[in-house]
Amino acid sequence: MPIELLMPALSPTMTEGKLAKWLKKEGDKIASGDVIAEIETDKATMEMEAVDEGTLGKILVPEGTEKVAVNQPIAVLLQEGESKDAVKAAPAAPKVAPPAPAPAVPAQKAIAPAAPATKPAAPAHGGARVFASPLAKRVAANAGVDLATVQGTGPNGRIVKADVDKVAAGGQRKAAAPRASGPVPDYGQPYKEVPNSGVRKIIAQRLLEAKTTIPHFYLTIDCVIDEIVKVRKQLADDGIKVSVNDFVIKASALALRKVPQANASWTDEAVRLYDNVDISVAVATPDGLITPIVRDADKKGLAAISAEVKDLATRAKAKKLKLEEFQGGGFSISNLGMYGVKEFSAIINPPQVCILAVGKGDERPVVKNGQLAIANVMTCTLSCDHRVVDGAVGAEFLQAFQALIENPLRMLL
Repeated sequence: MPIELLMPALSPTMTEGKLAKWLKKEGDKIASGDVIAEIETDKATMEMEAVDEGTLGKILVPEGTEKVAVNQPIAVLLQEGESKDAVKAAPAAPKVAPPAPAPAVPAQKAIAPAAPATKPAAPAHGGARVFASPLAKRVAANAGVDLATVQGTGPNGRIVKADVDKVAAGGQRKAAAPRASGPVPDYGQPYKEVPNSGVRKIIAQRLLEAKTTIPHFYLTIDCVIDEIVKVRKQLADDGIKVSVNDFVIKASALALRKVPQANASWTDEAVRLYDNVDISVAVATPDGLITPIVRDADKKGLAAISAEVKDLATRAKAKKLKLEEFQGGGFSISNLGMYGVKEFSAIINPPQVCILAVGKGDERPVVKNGQLAIANVMTCTLSCDHRVVDGAVGAEFLQAFQALIENPLRMLL
């Protein structure tokens, strides 16, 4: 009996993926453990290995197909002695995971006199009223799209701008309506659309969830990093290059050892306090943000942390991280200092309960021993989940972090 090869679930949150590339073709012999395809998930491009032996009888999903649902048959493997006649007919089209329902938007209280009522939308073919947003109506009018031909995907079937754009791209327009040249204007402004990648969609979903369900509060502290500047210069003279961010990772890890309540995650049943100190480090990639993990950061030296972060960042940008290299972690760091950002507040990476936002270190006036002086100062802001981390706990962590970052020799003890 032929064996169906299914779209694998390569991460706990994966519901669909892109079949990026077939590495085998129909008729090829397959051995257990052979890499047969590359699957693009929400975070990385990963290899799919064969479990069974046989011959690749038929490819059901061509390479480059996006939104292939987990457990969707993608190919048929013929066992020994079976002919291609045993292959069943391929499915008509890949299954697509249903989109998450759009969150309801509460009506805002009017703060100015109401505008004149908008003219009702034209009735559909069946005589029923067409429900569409004002923006969707305006875009439809400019593009010559008949709203009666548009299937709404908004709340309660309401037609939104994206629905009109989809129909306009497919060429379904009013026969008599004139079409404006160039891109469809949005509030009179020309634009172009860049399709959302799978990574971008996941990022949007997780950030919206984090910002709307986690009670954030923020604590900010200024750290004098003159000693780090000196130590970095001394190490550089010996041929050892480490960044300020490497010191931040090490200081955060040691501070978490002193204040373990910040090295935690929230569940509805309990607060999980982690035994290991695993630091997630935010890395910008062309497809969006990803947070590879430095495991046991408190037990590693600065040079080891520096080399590991460089390797993780390089492979993150190439989408070559392994699943275990970006899944998990107990605490996150986001550093925008290299972009010249002085101070910012980051959104917590659930289920973690803290993220440290690190700004640029630059020369600022400070008071030392009652005298005005110039020092290198770096502003850090800790975002906390108030369900787990109280203000005092967050402050204790920042005190421990500041003591280490301002006296880097303590990290070597």
